[in-house]
Amino acid sequence: MRSYLYVPGDQPDRMAGALQRGADALILDLEDAVAPANKILARERVAHFLSGELTGPKFWVRINRGEAGLDDVAMVVPEAGLTLAGFVVPKVESIDDLDELSRELEILEAANDRENHPIPLCALIETADGVFDARDVALHPRVVRLAIGEADLSADLGVELTPGDERELLTARSMVVMASAAARIDAPTGPAAIDFRDLEAFRASSEALRRMGFGGRPAVHPAQVPIINEVFTPSAQDVQRARDQLAAFAAAGGGACVGSDGRMVDEATARSARRLLARAGE
Repeated sequence: MRSYLYVPGDQPDRMAGALQRGADALILDLEDAVAPANKILARERVAHFLSGELTGPKFWVRINRGEAGLDDVAMVVPEAGLTLAGFVVPKVESIDDLDELSRELEILEAANDRENHPIPLCALIETADGVFDARDVALHPRVVRLAIGEADLSADLGVELTPGDERELLTARSMVVMASAAARIDAPTGPAAIDFRDLEAFRASSEALRRMGFGGRPAVHPAQVPIINEVFTPSAQDVQRARDQLAAFAAAGGGACVGSDGRMVDEATARSARRLLARAGE
């Protein structure tokens, strides 16, 4: 997954229109994008939307916290069936935030013939507590991916981001990347950028996130989706270089050798090459 397009769950026209925007996945939002008065309406509309015959992107649902989140999953799971890819859980600070939800999902899976298709979770890290407990959260059996939410995190930390490099959150970003790697789960998803008009700045920050080890990024506007897809898709040149490195490594019997570009190739190089080719779909 490279790109995730957020769509308000109380707006069915926008959910339908998002199918054609080119995102790898949609996040149907029941949390921040929905006014408190519309929470129940959004829950009903998302459940109805996912009950239809849908093709194209993967479908994730961002639920609310606490009891409201349990109500969200109770309505969505029976209607969505296997169309539902998983839930995005906001402001996760410890595994305790996931255990009650996981127990509720077990009941719903048993009641809706999904025992063999357990519903995965994407844990959204948005607080200082969440950053420090990110590795334990990543090890939760339902968590397949971490994501970092920097608007709430910045508010929690009391920092003001430097335009361009956003250096104030580099440590938090690295900790989320390391937690994901340590837990052997997918590379994490980077932060959303609420200024969707400055696409050049968005491209630059997306490239920086990719270099840091993030595997993709959410979009809050369809104009951001093509940039995300391009930035997080390995170039043809990078793919060929990775193939050449693995070919040289194999020819050397798995020992250190010199690649066609004159650089040393060892197991670490080969591991990076395999990861790049996996991102490219090979």
